[in-house]
Amino acid sequence: MSFSTDPVVRVKDACIFQDNNTVLGDVNFEMEKGEFVFLIGRTGGGKSSLLKTLYADLPLRLGQIDVAGFNIANLKPSEIPLLRRKIGIIFQDFQLFPDRTVTDNLTFVMRATGWKDSAKIKARQAEVLMQVGLGSVGSKMPHQLSGGEQQRVVIARALINEPVMLIADEPTGNLDPEVSLGIFRLFQDINKKGTAIMMATHDHELVKSTPGRVLKCQKGKLLDSKVEKFEINTAF
Repeated sequence: MSFSTDPVVRVKDACIFQDNNTVLGDVNFEMEKGEFVFLIGRTGGGKSSLLKTLYADLPLRLGQIDVAGFNIANLKPSEIPLLRRKIGIIFQDFQLFPDRTVTDNLTFVMRATGWKDSAKIKARQAEVLMQVGLGSVGSKMPHQLSGGEQQRVVIARALINEPVMLIADEPTGNLDPEVSLGIFRLFQDINKKGTAIMMATHDHELVKSTPGRVLKCQKGKLLDSKVEKFEINTAF
């Protein structure tokens, strides 16, 4: 982990696009290292588009965004994998290879991000699986796991390269409430160890019951609870 005091995310005068439509305009915020931020808003309000812009899946056409030391506007295609070693990305639909074991899923990502030593790969896999409470599932196929277990594998995958930040797009959207709470507590544990987390969610009860910073996509703008007060339960 870097000891720099620079924010892990800095957004200045940015416009966020989906196809040719502006979904968020005049976006300005910073996110400090080790911070936990909820991202809320109605479906289609720009949450996923903002997250995809942060990890360079959508182009930044206007404004300035820096993430984990990378200037997103000037990022070359060859540099995108370097950015994604610094940030872990967690999806609602898991995106695990269904025909590979848990360890083979992790190995694929590790090989793709530069891991070569088989002993170090095996040791790191065991470490991250233990961290997410799945020490004994390495040889199982994804279909042999519950939804909550699959999401924990996805979180383990995102932690492989010790990212400075996790970006989680509706990570509990397909899970029942009890399992969702367990996943959220895991995110809290990861955050307490120093990893910044931005979590998009529709679970307004969770947001209301958890003290912390909230960014809200509303009517083409991004509101920041650090700057202004707004209602949580009108976002959904």
